[in-house]
Amino acid sequence: MTTPLADKIKSIIRLNGPLSVTDYFSLCLADPDHGYYRTREPFGRSGDFVTAPEISQLFGEMIGIFLVNAWERHGSPAPVILAEVGPGRGTMMADILRVIERVSPGLYELCAVHLIETSERLQKVQSQTLVEHKPKISWHTSFETLPPGFLLLVANELFDAVPIRQFVKTAQGFRERLVGLDAEDHLTFVPGIATIDPDLLPVPAQSVPPGTVFEVAPARDAVMAALCQRIAAHDGTALIIDYGHMATGFGDTLQAVRDHTYDPPLANPGLADLTSHVDFEQLARRAKAEGLRVNGLAHQGDFLLALGIAERAGALGSGKDLETQEEIRTAVERLAGSGEGRMGELFKVLAVSHPDVDIAPFQK
Repeated sequence: MTTPLADKIKSIIRLNGPLSVTDYFSLCLADPDHGYYRTREPFGRSGDFVTAPEISQLFGEMIGIFLVNAWERHGSPAPVILAEVGPGRGTMMADILRVIERVSPGLYELCAVHLIETSERLQKVQSQTLVEHKPKISWHTSFETLPPGFLLLVANELFDAVPIRQFVKTAQGFRERLVGLDAEDHLTFVPGIATIDPDLLPVPAQSVPPGTVFEVAPARDAVMAALCQRIAAHDGTALIIDYGHMATGFGDTLQAVRDHTYDPPLANPGLADLTSHVDFEQLARRAKAEGLRVNGLAHQGDFLLALGIAERAGALGSGKDLETQEEIRTAVERLAGSGEGRMGELFKVLAVSHPDVDIAPFQK
């Protein structure tokens, strides 16, 4: 079996030689004719994966609580730009705004909501989801067009979809990993010629075995730098939530998901979502280099529990039937618990701010 995008990629390889993982990644997600995000409805149970906001309203509500606290810790500035990058179907922002309107009417009145979304189709979905807040909302296709001013920004599962480069340990040292064709004309990984600066490796190259993969993400670093530079210039806080690791290390984290199950990354280009784990240590390094305060880096489960998700779940389930209460309990376990099928440990939360302020639930 092949796919239209696989045929296109094979033609490119035959004409120009093997592709970098970065180029393969970009084509899989954003090819104008066959890219995953251009042709598929990825979100929800009918799609290929379920994001945290789709699991329960509790997730967005906790983010709303965090943002209210951040605004107050900054001294309640006005006006306020409340932005989300990659807002999916608008579910999380709807939950955030409902909480802000309830617990901080002043912030709700002051904030203008800006959604950064490149898909016209998803913009329409977001407009429907957020219809009751529509007068407050503007859309952008680029982060650079946000208006100046104090910024509260959220990015949930954004950085995992930014393309990476991979390098693989060979007998000749680390070489860039490419996507080529095997003898049967199937897509396969092959080593290239390009090398990596040894100073970027967590440990000396000679201490790891052949076949070891190391990932770098220049595009991800550039996105983080732009975000941080904007906050440094106008003040604010950004909250970044994604799956990944807290410390830079070795490992092949390139993965595809299709129909809620893992798929080989080269098997179905265009039909499966392609992602990689986020190196949160590198994001934090970038934030510090741009002059921002790293408020904290935590597991998603610890973050949500510290903000009161268990107590909110109890209030939400109070007086409800047993089935509803069990659904709420299961949702909390999936969002904050650890182990297979749960997001509490795999997902990390990074908060960065300018100027230097303390924001709960992170400790100084």
